[in-house]
Amino acid sequence: MNAPLPFAVYLVGGAVRDRLLGRVGGDRDYVVVGATPAALLDAGFKPVGKDFPVFLHPETAAEHALARTERKQGHGYHGFAFHAAPEVTLEQDLARRDLTINAMAEDAQGRVIDPYDGRRDLAARLLRHVSPAFVEDPVRLLRVARFAARFAPLGFRVADETMALMRQMVASGEADHLVSERVWVETRKALAEARPSAFVRVLRDSGALARLFPEVDALYGVPQRADYHPEIDSGAHLELVLDMAARLAPDNDRVGFAALTHDLGKALTPRTEWPRHVGHEQRGLAPLRALCARLRIGAEHADLAAAVCRYHLDAHRALELRPGTLLQLLEKLDALRRPQRLHEFLLVCEADARGRLGKDAAPYPQAARARAALAAAQSVSTAPLLAQGLQGPALGEALRAARRRAIAAACAAPDATDAGNG
Repeated sequence: MNAPLPFAVYLVGGAVRDRLLGRVGGDRDYVVVGATPAALLDAGFKPVGKDFPVFLHPETAAEHALARTERKQGHGYHGFAFHAAPEVTLEQDLARRDLTINAMAEDAQGRVIDPYDGRRDLAARLLRHVSPAFVEDPVRLLRVARFAARFAPLGFRVADETMALMRQMVASGEADHLVSERVWVETRKALAEARPSAFVRVLRDSGALARLFPEVDALYGVPQRADYHPEIDSGAHLELVLDMAARLAPDNDRVGFAALTHDLGKALTPRTEWPRHVGHEQRGLAPLRALCARLRIGAEHADLAAAVCRYHLDAHRALELRPGTLLQLLEKLDALRRPQRLHEFLLVCEADARGRLGKDAAPYPQAARARAALAAAQSVSTAPLLAQGLQGPALGEALRAARRRAIAAACAAPDATDAGNG
């Protein structure tokens, strides 16, 4: 495609923003101005869009969308009518975007087109809406919170006037039209960002957390014992755990979701028992199941979260557990068949232990002991037991006894628990 195209093409959105921030990677999306679908087809582009005209470049396969405007005609994310035509300008297309930092374009010569002062807001570290039409799409509540989770380490915050619009969207009921699948898609992305606590905090500041994640919102204002939790508030602890999980397991939204939901039971502790939370690990399973059902969360995330919710206190006591109890924990986690499950489980438990004021650098030798126990149990072979003629329940009991002995020997070794916090 060496011949010049009969229409204008602009790089838009995140690629422009990230280049100006000095970040690399990410998708490269393009807007085409002054073209019709027929013109793109004639140039060799392949159509892929369902709701509005999107085409793949014949050589790079990069997405090229026709410049378009949109008009609100119903509730929720799908309540829009799109208009794509050659007369739609680049500025009109950029005007429908959520944030000014995402409403910049770059031409073929590398010149930045910035009609809504995105560069100014990049410099000021502000997440600011492009226009009052921001309130028409409830997904923007989640997107702003997600961008806060991504860019909080760079000092970004939500502009006051944008937060006011987000609160208006919640108060008007627009947020109630969010579909569960889209809530989960945006949440998964946020949990894989560098500072997922910002996602929760922005949603809470806007009032959306109580609508979308009432089980999480209920943790705020619930006190914990100061000797275990210097931060005291359960919501504050949750934010610390989320960010520690992101440090320990970058980009892992399974670990992030388990961190988000590990303490839901504390919101159900009777006030008369505060600040103690005896049994919160069992109480947390019901709200966790309700949240997973409402957002249609898949089994991988839901199962790990349930395991962490139910057994994280057992992990914290791993240095005190007897070999047989350690083996029981491994069996409950299905770690002998799924060792990756134990790895992620321990990452969340470590994040829980270190997600406390003044404890972020604390060691977590419990993880090393649990890993040593798993390695020992896995080293036991069934061959000698089968050679003895054992089968059925007798074989199972002999195998468990051999695993207990192996765990006892491994955990008694001098280097069994001195591997630090993993």
